[in-house]
Amino acid sequence: MSELFLFGNVLKLIEIKDMSRLQLVRSEVDEILLSQPNVKERRDGYVHLYGVAQNCAILAIKRGLDIELCTIIGMLHDIYTYKYEYVKNHALLGSVEAEILLKKLEVFSDEEIEIVKRAIRNHSTKKTEHDKFSELIKDADILQNTIYRSEVEIKHKDRLKKVFRNFGIRMKLKKVKITKVL
Repeated sequence: MSELFLFGNVLKLIEIKDMSRLQLVRSEVDEILLSQPNVKERRDGYVHLYGVAQNCAILAIKRGLDIELCTIIGMLHDIYTYKYEYVKNHALLGSVEAEILLKKLEVFSDEEIEIVKRAIRNHSTKKTEHDKFSELIKDADILQNTIYRSEVEIKHKDRLKKVFRNFGIRMKLKKVKITKVL
């Protein structure tokens, strides 16, 4: 099966059978982000989605979970926000968007799609404990937001401390204000 993908201004015919499932999802995410007319939103989307996906992979290794599936959860967790620039109910709406995207690709089982949907649906309820995939995306999301947006007050400090302790990192968490950009 072949499919046309737009990369910048170049249209490419790609043999889907030669792409991994993660590469297929990344291609879909890239297509959505490239079509985002708001440049700041597009940049934030790339940084956040790829950053969270990377954190998901690292946490999956540490926790013994499926690395590919966890990375895909990270790639898709805020896709609705970056596609539509709309954050209200983005977790619920994003879980539906992810399901549509994954079914379109025709390479994921119903069980895998359900795991992804559930994790995305639950990722905004940081104070409620859910299944291991939902907990992983919550932790990866908080970690990315803390590292990338260090000028904002850290939310969910207890969860973040737990993630850091998981890696043997002990630190005091406080609000950090960047006053000078070099």
